[in-house]
Amino acid sequence: MTRPMTPDELEAALRKIGAERYHSLHPFHDRLHGGHCTREQVQAWALNRYCYQSAIPRKDAALIARCDDRDLRREWLHRITDHDGLEGEEGGIERWLVLTDGLGFDRDYVISRKGALPTTKFAVEAYVNFVREKTMLEAVASSLTELFAPNLHKQRISGMLESYDFITEKVVAYFRRRLDQAPRDAGFALDYVKTHAKTVEQQQAALGALTFKTEVLWSQLDALYFAYVEPGLPAPGAWRPGEGMAKIEAAA
Repeated sequence: MTRPMTPDELEAALRKIGAERYHSLHPFHDRLHGGHCTREQVQAWALNRYCYQSAIPRKDAALIARCDDRDLRREWLHRITDHDGLEGEEGGIERWLVLTDGLGFDRDYVISRKGALPTTKFAVEAYVNFVREKTMLEAVASSLTELFAPNLHKQRISGMLESYDFITEKVVAYFRRRLDQAPRDAGFALDYVKTHAKTVEQQQAALGALTFKTEVLWSQLDALYFAYVEPGLPAPGAWRPGEGMAKIEAAA
């Protein structure tokens, strides 16, 4: 860039990154939403994705902890409670655990992350560290994958309910709730970036931050595909079908 973009041009550039790089384009999502995954592959996806879901409040807390802008802190705070929940109100992590419950997992096993792929763990922690260490503008911009999430959630809800007899309305509750939460959060973050990214350098940093986040999400699906689809080589210690399942109590 030889000159700063206008706010509308910057938004268009951010949306172009999503159109070209968001993980909705990954072949694993075509399989997942089209009913072409085995039950074990759906289980592997849900188990590994828990690592990401459970890290979101830590990421957001890291942003708040170093933020001098009171208005930004107040706006960002609900992101933590959206996922961790409040007394008497479940959050996104609890709703994700309902999903893994429905897939037969033992909760303690899921929460331990013992069966998650190494790449999943590294990618998630890289995201948390990025938000902790980069500029506030970059930290906020990295959240803008939420701009593209609602369409993916809609595909996931309809595709999985239609394709798998082991997926019910109860276990897709996480995605239905995010249909409202993600646009609200993304709208605030987009306005913040368009307001604060004024110079060429700041705008390039914001674009780079969003690109980085798309790579975090894409790399997790690459690892999942390699481990559980083709060639089917999970890392040592990673989950194997049948492991970590909840015990079924015998009828009295």
